[in-house]
Amino acid sequence: MIDPPIYRSILGRFATGVTVLTARDSSGRDHGMTVSAFCSVSLEPTRVLCCVERIAVMHDVIAVAPQFVVNILSSDQESISRRFAEDADDRFDGLGYTRGITGTAILDGILAYVECDVVDRFNGGDHTIVLGEVIAGGAHDGRPLLYYRGGYAQLER
Repeated sequence: MIDPPIYRSILGRFATGVTVLTARDSSGRDHGMTVSAFCSVSLEPTRVLCCVERIAVMHDVIAVAPQFVVNILSSDQESISRRFAEDADDRFDGLGYTRGITGTAILDGILAYVECDVVDRFNGGDHTIVLGEVIAGGAHDGRPLLYYRGGYAQLER
């Protein structure tokens, strides 16, 4: 088995986009968290996955939520990523957002989003892997916010 610090060092060299996962609990309250473990799974059917750590507050919400939204952050949204990475009661205070077709929050100013119905959940060790079928989405021009070697980065082209 590989040494955990070496493993983290290796994976830290894989640049990832930064997203905010949003979902609603059974009472309709919004929840969200910063997630970099997100990827496309399939074009037919249109599916994505994201991974949520079991100790995260958001885990209990996403474990039963029927839908979720992945908000792909733009390069000028580092502060939003940091806000949703913190342990705070209401991360949505003062933020602009709209409701998607499922009623889930879609943040203002994002680069893109996918709105999903949950298809399945899988045990991923210390994370739960959530598989979603994309039912709506949108994209805007801009540059992505990236995460690389423990810090934020921007794409230069």
